[in-house]
Order: sequence, then C-alpha cells, then structure tokens
Amino acid sequence: MTMIDRQEFLQQTRRLVVKVGSNVLTSDQGLNLPVIYALSCQIAGLMKKGMEVILVSSGAMASGQKKIGLSRRPDDIPRRQAIAAVGQPGLMLEYEKAFQVYNIMVAQILLTGDDLTASRDRYLNARNTLNTLLDWKIVPVINENDTVVVDEIRFGDNDNLSAMIAMLMNADLLINLTDIDGMYTGDPRVQSNATLIPVVEAVDERIEAIAGDIPGTLGTGGMLSKIRAAEKVTTAGIPMVITSGREPDILEKLFSGKNIGTFFVPAREKMSSRKCWIGYNVKPKGILKIDAGAAKAILTRGKSLLPGGIIGVEGDFGVGDAVEISHAGAERIAIGLVNYGSRDIQKIMGCRTDRIAECLGEKRYDEVVHRDNLAVLNGFSL
Repeated sequence: MTMIDRQEFLQQTRRLVVKVGSNVLTSDQGLNLPVIYALSCQIAGLMKKGMEVILVSSGAMASGQKKIGLSRRPDDIPRRQAIAAVGQPGLMLEYEKAFQVYNIMVAQILLTGDDLTASRDRYLNARNTLNTLLDWKIVPVINENDTVVVDEIRFGDNDNLSAMIAMLMNADLLINLTDIDGMYTGDPRVQSNATLIPVVEAVDERIEAIAGDIPGTLGTGGMLSKIRAAEKVTTAGIPMVITSGREPDILEKLFSGKNIGTFFVPAREKMSSRKCWIGYNVKPKGILKIDAGAAKAILTRGKSLLPGGIIGVEGDFGVGDAVEISHAGAERIAIGLVNYGSRDIQKIMGCRTDRIAECLGEKRYDEVVHRDNLAVLNGFSL
C-alpha cells in the first residue's frame, strides 16, 4: 500500500465519522475545552467543503467523575450510570457552545446496543434520523447511553460504537482520535524503542497481539478495542485512521495530505448497509456447519448457501433468524438470515435442491441462505 493510495481514500471522503476518546476530551480540571473548540473548528471547516461529519464522543463518565470529585471511577454499575448522568449534559453544552461559533447546531444521540441490534426497524429508524440531521447540516454527537446500559445491551466501548455507526451510515472513513499518534510496535509511553506502524493491510493475530499490550487509561478502550473496530469497518470496505486527538489541527493535516497516524486498508468492495447489519448487528441464534465446497462457493464466488453444502446444524431457530456459518474446524466465516428453520434444515442438509420438496413436502426456496442475506466476516478467503 503506497502513501498516495491513502490520500486517494481521504480525497474521496464525503461522509466522515470521527470518534474522540475520553483521554483526549478530559484534563485534570474536567473537560478539555481547548480540544473541544479546536475539534469543532476543524469539523466546521470540513463541512464548509461539503463533507458530512458524525461525531462519536466519549467523555460523559470522565467529565462526571471529575465534576463530582471522585478520584477513581467506581466499579458498581449504579454509580457509574449516575456519573454519566451528571457528565453528559455538561459535555453536550460545551459542544453546543463550541459549534455555535460557526453557526452550526449539534444534536445529542444516546444509543444502547439494542437500538442497533434488537430489530431491523430500530436500526433503520436510527439511520433515518441521522440522515435527516446530516441533510439539515446538523452535527450528530453520539455516545453510548451509559445511564441505562447494562452488559447485555452495551456496545462495549465507543470504539465499537463508532465502527457500528460508520457501517450504519455507509461512511467513507472512520477517524479514531486517541491519546497517542497511532498504533506502535509497543506502548510508546513506556517503550522508548516502539515505532509507529503507518499502514495495516490486514488485522491478523500479530496485530492483535501488539495491540493487546497497549492499554487505555481513563477510557474503557485500549488499542485492542480500536483494532477490533478497524477489523469491522475495513471488512465492510471502510478505511480507518488512528491518530492523536491532541495534535493541533489534526483533521486539517490529515485531509491536506500529511501521512500521519496509522491507516487501516479497507476491503476492495464496500459492504452494503444491510449486510453490515446482518454481519455485525444481528444476534445469531444458531450455527450452520458447511463443507469445503460450500465455503469456497461463498467466499470466492459470492454464492448462496444451498442445503447440499450443510453438514451440521446447532441451535433452535426459525425462518428469518440469523445464524453463524462456519467451515469445518474454523471460526465463523459468515452470518446469514435463513429461509428455513433449524428442524427443516436438519431434514434437507446434504440434499440437492431438487429433493427439498421430497424431504419437506414443499419447496419454498432453493437457498437455505440467499447471498443477498449473507455477510462474509473478517475478510475470510480460501
């Protein structure tokens, strides 16, 4: 991957998601107002050039913690939620004042995992609301709804949330602003010989191992959570940059051609919003195990999953449910929405399509999972 390739991606950006972390937004005195005002100035400049910008902002819990005067973040959920409730209004007030300088309005969007995973309707409603705000030239400021979230419905951290928003909105680029200026071969805060990795062409075990040794401090997400976010968006065909949110004029420098931070190379083809929803938002209710021939047809030829390639069924699921699709001995390679329930699939697995009616008494579809309802994950290939 050459440097000019990175700039070609940046020059083509029309819809941008910017995620800014707690370590960037807060200081010993609470919210880091100079950073908030500098960020709003840069976003206003990008919008003036015709770009649509969505901001995923941490900082509510860190802000509330310092406002209340707590020396450390508590471990129990009720107090953490109360801290977020105290901090979120102040965070939004400062964004509102900062963007008001440029006659730009902001809108607060608080989400839980259920908003993007519980139903297709809620997913589409979120997308429609965000599209309307962008049409009105209003900057959506998105955060996880920490005041009500529990483990079962949380995104995990705002790195993951920003990836899901980028896929939801079919963004052209995700920029993750953190407290170090990219991904290094080690933790540059403690390892003097750590060097910046300028380009990551694929998120593999080596990259994950390096990221696992670079923790976060104030926020919940260290480098590993950012790498997992990059893995999601690049699989969907969206590039991502990790760089320092404390660097002056960082967004302007990126779009002016400076090759700073770490650039994550996207897959060649962009995944549709629907397939992003299937692959990364829907909760699978079962597993279909497939043979090598079916895996090759899905991964290299973009084919649907037919009953003949299925060698095993796990779970109890119905028509339209999401299932994991795994190749023998491998982790899941795809997620799809099934045309048949688990009991019917057990009857027709291994059969040719012309025998489906014989096995079930009727044939509704040739495909168990149609390719339009099938999302290949993590850049798998044979």
